[in-house]
Formats: sequence, structure tokens, C-alpha cells
Amino acid sequence: MTAEVVPDAGHWYRVESGGAASTVRRAAERLGGQLGIGDNRIAELAIVAAELTSNLVKHAQEGVLLLRPVRSFDAAGVELVAIDSGPGMADLTVSSRDGHSTTGTLGIGLGAITRQASWYDAWSRPGLGTVFVVQVWPQPAVVVPAWAAGLTRPITGEQVSGDGHAVRVAEGRHQVLVCDGLGHGPLANAATEAAIAAFRGAPAAPPAAVVQHLHRAMSHTRGAALSVAELDPAAGVLRYAGLGNIAGTVLGPDGTRRGLVSLPGIAGHQRPVVREYDYPFPSGATLVMQSDGVVDRWRVEDHPGLTGRSPLVIAATLLRDAGVRRDDACVLVARTPA
Repeated sequence: MTAEVVPDAGHWYRVESGGAASTVRRAAERLGGQLGIGDNRIAELAIVAAELTSNLVKHAQEGVLLLRPVRSFDAAGVELVAIDSGPGMADLTVSSRDGHSTTGTLGIGLGAITRQASWYDAWSRPGLGTVFVVQVWPQPAVVVPAWAAGLTRPITGEQVSGDGHAVRVAEGRHQVLVCDGLGHGPLANAATEAAIAAFRGAPAAPPAAVVQHLHRAMSHTRGAALSVAELDPAAGVLRYAGLGNIAGTVLGPDGTRRGLVSLPGIAGHQRPVVREYDYPFPSGATLVMQSDGVVDRWRVEDHPGLTGRSPLVIAATLLRDAGVRRDDACVLVARTPA
């Protein structure tokens, strides 16, 4: 199975009671059936969904779960992202062992999740909550963590988000996009979907040329702020071009933090000035891109060990801690491709 996983937007659930947990489990089973992962895997997926939601009900504060499909070129699976602001765990390895419990139960929840999962990752610290991500694919599956991953969440009261992200490899160019359609709701979502479709079909060109291509393709929409980044591991360079208020940050392996330049403008409107900038991007560096629905005051040092986790876990943690409810929000994280 290829390592290139392209997720759909999925659906967020607030998990605060057993009723919500049942809703998530049934939705996961339906999605598994739609994707054709097989009856045995659907049964195992149901166990994963039940245990994740049970943990949110028993232990979490403000527990939410994202359910979405993940697709490679030749298969599809189901991804669950459980996020909470609860008490957290000092040692996830210990907490995942059968028999370990903090509530007097049998303590088989996390162990059952890891046994059924095709791939999983997590981050937790006492007082800082927990993020747990799980993928369930048809068997047999060898899943390699994606080099880039993102999450979006709509503004409170909306069913769709005007923010979005995409990842592609075009003739060896590893590129990512974050887009923020103007406003909220269906029209903002339509602008972002147009940008994503154009990005996936764009010529294999440097980021500035890709941004120009998106600008031309979005003239029928209300427009968007967007940025495109390209990771070049051979050169140890990140190439970046952006219009509007998408924030980009490079976290160096030595703990440094560097902001990236995005020029004023709206893709799809007027005649924007597009420039491309190069930044050092050594092995071990991390790229974070975010819409303005995520405040820029997060500090990675407030999350010990987080940069050692997968891009998806990093993105989910930052969305939880820095995302605002009064706006659509998107975070994408990328690392040097293996």
C-alpha cells in the first residue's frame, strides 16, 4: 500500500455521553461498509470506535472525535481522531497495556484499539489532555505514516468549512496547500474546493507558478487566501508562496521557530503579486501552516515531545489548543519526506 494518504473532510462529533458514543460507532460501521473494508475489519473498526468514544465519555473534558475516510491510490480505510482536554496520561505505553485502569474497569480499552488498528499514534501529558489517531484499513495492510497531514474544523453552527488543505507529489515535487475561502459556509467552501481541485491538477511547477494557476482557476469563486509550500529534501530547502493570511512556520530541529512570508492578496480576484521565498529546511525540521482561525500564539515547548509524533497528531493538538470556535480553522503539518 502506498504511503500517500489523501483524506476527505469527514465529520466531527462531540462525545459527552453514551448516546453519542453509539452514534459514532454506527457511523464508523456505515463508513467501513461504504468503503468496502470487509466484514471482519468492520467488526474490528466497531471495537476501535467503541473504545475511543468510551474513553472520551469516561475520562475526557470537551471530548471530540473526527471520523473520515482515508484513501491511497489502491485502497480506502477509516480514520478516527479522538481529541480531549482531560487529565492526560504520563505514559501511554503503560496505559495501553491490558489490565491498566484508572477507573476500576478491566482496563482493556487502549490495548484493544492498538491491536485492531492498521496504524495509530498518540500524544498525551498530565494536565494537557490526549490526542489519539487510528487508521483501520482492509487486511493485509502495511501503512506508513504520511509525511504531511492536516485537519479542518468549521465555525460553530456550520456544517462545512471554508478552510481546507491538500497534499500532492507531482513529478517528484512534494507540495502542500492550505486555503481559507472568504467568509464562511457553502460559498467559502466552494472557493476552497475549487482551489483544492486546481491544486491537484496543476502542472508540476514551483509554488509561485502553482499559486498563479490557482488564482486563474478560482476566478468564478468569491476568492480565498492560500499558500503553497514545497519540501525539497535533496536541497534541504522549503519553497513557499502565499497570498493573504495563511501563516507558515518552520520549526527547526534545534528548537528555533521561523515565520514564512505571505503577500497581501486574494486568489481569484484582482491581479495579485506572487513571489516565492526559499528557507532552510534541514532533516528533522517541521512545517506548520494554519488559517487565521488558529491563533499564532502557540508554543511548541508547551507540548513536551509533540514534535516527535506524526504530522497528524501535531496538527490535531495545535487545532485543539489554538483553534477558535468563531471561525473556520485549519492546521497542516509536514516533514521532510522519507
